[in-house]
Amino acid sequence: MTPRQRGLLLDFGGVISVTLFERHRLSEKLLGLPEGVLTWRGPFDPASDGLWRDMLGGRISEREYWALRAKETGARVGEDWDMLAMIQRTMGEDPNLHVRPQARDIIYLAKAAGRRVGILSNELELFYGADAMAKLDVLKLMDSLIDATHTKILKPDPRAYALGCDALGLAPELVVFVDDQERNIEGARKAGLVAIHFNVADPAGSFAQAADALEL
Repeated sequence: MTPRQRGLLLDFGGVISVTLFERHRLSEKLLGLPEGVLTWRGPFDPASDGLWRDMLGGRISEREYWALRAKETGARVGEDWDMLAMIQRTMGEDPNLHVRPQARDIIYLAKAAGRRVGILSNELELFYGADAMAKLDVLKLMDSLIDATHTKILKPDPRAYALGCDALGLAPELVVFVDDQERNIEGARKAGLVAIHFNVADPAGSFAQAADALEL
């Protein structure tokens, strides 16, 4: 590997996996709910999602946002849910179906070019569970996986990015980091990484920016 070669560090939920917001109709079908009953849209319509605005404003954490949505959705089917329960109940049999094809493409492209690729997540196992993770083919392609479920160090804490870079064996300035949360992008830039904000409404455009930053 030459000194100029960069590595790729990806968030998981929203970046590699589609968001729950994008899966509302499928979730309703799996849960036996009327179509259109799940109305919270997060980044796709912040004006109509007060809890999302509270999260963006720092009044609640991202984990708190999802804990509230899980409890609310579970109540619709008469159950008490946490986030793991909500994802398990709305995922279906194959979690690979929810991996963005564009994410899979850039991972293959980066690996083919000799780039190291890793994941830096705040809650991968916490939200998805070990059983679903074992089924995810994309995880088998990773050179590293840092998950705050175990480290307890959440982005945008600078120590989280240091762990991600160390796991890739690269200096921060050689790591292209992709995340859908602006606060995590700001934290990455402060930590010296090349940070690309992932627009969930434009996955192809966001990954194209990442590919350019990786010099692919």
